[in-house]
Amino acid sequence: MSDSALESFERIVVPLLDDAYTLARHLMRDEHDAQDVVQEAYLRAWRHYGGFHGGDPRPWLLAIVRNCGYTWRRGTRTQRESVPYVEDEHGGGDDSHRATDAAAIESSARSQLRDALDQLLPEHREAIVLREIEGLSYKEIASVTGTPIGTVMSRLSRAREKLRAMMLGQSPPAKLKVVK
Repeated sequence: MSDSALESFERIVVPLLDDAYTLARHLMRDEHDAQDVVQEAYLRAWRHYGGFHGGDPRPWLLAIVRNCGYTWRRGTRTQRESVPYVEDEHGGGDDSHRATDAAAIESSARSQLRDALDQLLPEHREAIVLREIEGLSYKEIASVTGTPIGTVMSRLSRAREKLRAMMLGQSPPAKLKVVK
């Protein structure tokens, strides 16, 4: 590709690295696998950048990340010790300005939410991450996942209902499956 294509890719796609990693981390549930998936996704994005015809690059890139993640899971890979993502160690931000109690409560709530997210079915976790963390619209989520908007809405509703129940310490409704 030309220098202008490289400049365009660096200007448009490279800044989305954090979004790509956030989705991969939630899909893969393993920090190293997420890093590998993002690397593979960026290689694919670069290879197919000529086919990107403008518009919002986030759904385009996140669809590639999603597909790479599912391909990664299906493929054969070397088994290695799982290294979980720990927000306090790997996340950004400086909590030094917060009171110790407030930081402890927030950390506990974040941990509880992360655990609850991990228990969701993969398609529900994916919908929640794309909507609530990545801020994509229903239409963009449908584009990323290749599902109808109605399915996206249904998955989000079920995921929110289950998360709400888990965060309140209640059993999720019987119709909602729990991943163990």
